[in-house]
Amino acid sequence: MAQAHARKESDEVLLASLGYKQEFRRAFTPLEVFGIAFSIIGLLPSIASVLASAMSNGGPVSMVWGWAFATCFILCIGMALGELASSAPTSGGLYYLTYTLSSPGSRNILCWIVGYASTIGTICGIASIDWGCTIQIAAAINIGSDLQFVATDIQLYGIYAALVISQAIICSLGTRVLARLQTLYVICNVLLCFIVIIALPAATPPELKNSPSYVFGNFTNVSGWPDTFAFILSLLAPLWTISGYDATIHISEEASNAAIAVPWAIVSAIGVAGVLGWAINVSLAFCMGTDLAGILNSPVGQPMAQIFLNSFGKTWTLVLWSLVVLVQYMMGSSQLLAASRQSFAFARDGALPLSRLLYRFNGYTGTPVNTVWFDALMSLLVGLLSLSGAAAINAVFSISVTAQYVAFITPIVARFAFENNFKPGPFSLGVMSLPIAAISVVFMIFMMVVLCFPSTPLPQATDMNYTSVVLGGVMTLAMIWYYFPVYGGVHWFQGPVSNMNDYQQQPSQGDTESVGKVSVDLVLVTGEKESEGDLKLRKDQEIH
Repeated sequence: MAQAHARKESDEVLLASLGYKQEFRRAFTPLEVFGIAFSIIGLLPSIASVLASAMSNGGPVSMVWGWAFATCFILCIGMALGELASSAPTSGGLYYLTYTLSSPGSRNILCWIVGYASTIGTICGIASIDWGCTIQIAAAINIGSDLQFVATDIQLYGIYAALVISQAIICSLGTRVLARLQTLYVICNVLLCFIVIIALPAATPPELKNSPSYVFGNFTNVSGWPDTFAFILSLLAPLWTISGYDATIHISEEASNAAIAVPWAIVSAIGVAGVLGWAINVSLAFCMGTDLAGILNSPVGQPMAQIFLNSFGKTWTLVLWSLVVLVQYMMGSSQLLAASRQSFAFARDGALPLSRLLYRFNGYTGTPVNTVWFDALMSLLVGLLSLSGAAAINAVFSISVTAQYVAFITPIVARFAFENNFKPGPFSLGVMSLPIAAISVVFMIFMMVVLCFPSTPLPQATDMNYTSVVLGGVMTLAMIWYYFPVYGGVHWFQGPVSNMNDYQQQPSQGDTESVGKVSVDLVLVTGEKESEGDLKLRKDQEIH
């Protein structure tokens, strides 16, 4: 208890040194911080959502070796972010660091760009996850009806809306409940992965099993792109699957021992997902047969569901697929939780429209319910793209990656490009900081360009990739809002704003909180932490 209490005070003092008072309850243990990153990755259902990208752009080689290749770069990104997060564990960590590390002349606009890119990326993350879950539910209904039921666009959107609204209700609960749910999510994720890795090969008929030479050496490209570029396009599958790990940054103010727990959660979630995801892809490649076109064009409408149907039969496929849908639903819930914290942090600094309304806590749950429902509403609006066709909604998958990469690249570059006093936290890469940062930035810039290409070299309007249009349009609106005459952010936005003077919102919890407040005030003035004896002396002086 004493250690936990000391850790809590240390977290609050560190947060105060960044200019923010403690408003959230620090209910997330290190394991639960890992849990939210891993549950958003949601390995098996995520692979299911984007499996078609790897299968059509190289088949087994892209599924197996493309996954391994991309994971190495994703791990570099995670380490670079982890080092930044360790130095400033706050909910708005990415744009906060952008502001503090950039030059005085550029910090406001760069902070604005990163804040909006991060907000847009997390909202599109909700939309892409829940749309993937919608397609999985439709596939289950299709299988259950013996391929007789095919959902209309309106029906699909209805399923999607029900998912988003129900997740918003869950994310409106208290922090402690949300924290405990993460452990359940991790257990379900890992069990589902091992079920597929072990049970799928055991259940697959011999005629559908492939040889090792096929699994590790066959390259089947049905996309129309040259083989090398097709392989690069296939990386969307691992990039989208192993994403969302920055969610741990957005719950930094709810995490115990955040400066250590947050970066290690990022790195460990990527590492575990990389290994288990590679094993899942190998298992699928061994058990999917060689008729890739038949799987991709199956009336089921979901490649992994068709592979399961071929191997397990109708009954067991529905049982297993219901678990896939459940875990995908958990992913969406965790993503909405993280997105709401990013929106709350940005509203706290006055950057979002209706910030005064969004920067509020619910008196009963102690959570920012307003931002939960704001992000849910934005996700419902993004989901309307599904009514414009598959190409428009598929752009959301790419935007959830590219927008986040904008938010990742900027603070990483700012650290080395501008003169600043960056001080690493407990998680530090040492002499490897610059090489790993350089690798991460080059890879992200390259993949942002690639992810704007269409799926085929000669696309029709329905096959176009609208990532650049949708993301560019939203970011353009954000910039118009910044430079708008009289009312635009350029006239009033000053980056992260300290809320230490508004300490009355912090619930009083006796002498512990009073001592913590005195320590907070001192840190802001001197940058140093007083001894416990000095703190008590100052407290007594205030009382008298």
